[in-house]
Amino acid sequence: MEQFALDAIERITTRKRHVYDTLGVEPLTPLIGAEVSGLDLSKDLTPEQDEEIRHAFLTHHVLIFRDQNLTPDEHKRFAQLFGALHPVALPTPDSDPYVLEISANQKSRWVAGDGWHVDGTADAEPSLGSMLHVTSVPEAGSGGDTLFANMHLAYDLLSPAMKTFLTGLTALHDGALPWLRKGQSPPRGYDVPRNEHPIVVRHPDTGRQLLLVNKPYMSRITQLSETESTAVLDLLYAHVARTPLLHCRVRWQPNTLVFWDNRCVQHHAVWDYFPHARHGRRVSVRGTRPQA
Repeated sequence: MEQFALDAIERITTRKRHVYDTLGVEPLTPLIGAEVSGLDLSKDLTPEQDEEIRHAFLTHHVLIFRDQNLTPDEHKRFAQLFGALHPVALPTPDSDPYVLEISANQKSRWVAGDGWHVDGTADAEPSLGSMLHVTSVPEAGSGGDTLFANMHLAYDLLSPAMKTFLTGLTALHDGALPWLRKGQSPPRGYDVPRNEHPIVVRHPDTGRQLLLVNKPYMSRITQLSETESTAVLDLLYAHVARTPLLHCRVRWQPNTLVFWDNRCVQHHAVWDYFPHARHGRRVSVRGTRPQA
């Protein structure tokens, strides 16, 4: 591994571990993810608990809460501590516009999130984060884990020359691409979002730089030719998918809630449990426009 990469990892792993007074925080890896214990999210949090969750969220980017029996309203109430709710892109007339049901079973021919991605980057203001509450999981030994990747570290592990090259570049994100790449058209009534965002952005809360790439929605880098853009994006997609150091793996149990920072994390819902079933509900929090 190159020295600049080792230096970046050392800066993260040698930082002083924060001491929490009102909850337990156990890291999944030294670089991303943590399990949080000592909280019942169906109840109101104290100001001290709220402050410590926010600290853990910005530190670990992915938080796992086990044994949480939540109604949809309690789920939304917890999400609203972090901001206004982000509406579902394609709500149905009889559904809650802020709650996305995520299910797969033996009748499924595809599942949401099967591949590395960031939620909704074609939007002008992608979500701050998502909270997925999984209530039923595939039977033991049948898979269904979700992988997460640290996009701060994905940027840190690039060479100085590559960082310089990417700085100032922007890419077009097109909400129609997931359908078009399957030979389909977007659903009727769907107001297809299309927006241009920088490839290197800063986290709005911490100021840390990160890599904003998203294979399902990115059309091309606007400053490059189509051939050049494809080559650069393929390199960056492979960097995220094939660098295990960036990743953590969440093993779902019934009534687990996972809250991830959509601004600096990619995720991949591994569909390895067919024909078994999994069900959950996702609520997202409104974000802001990515800034270089």
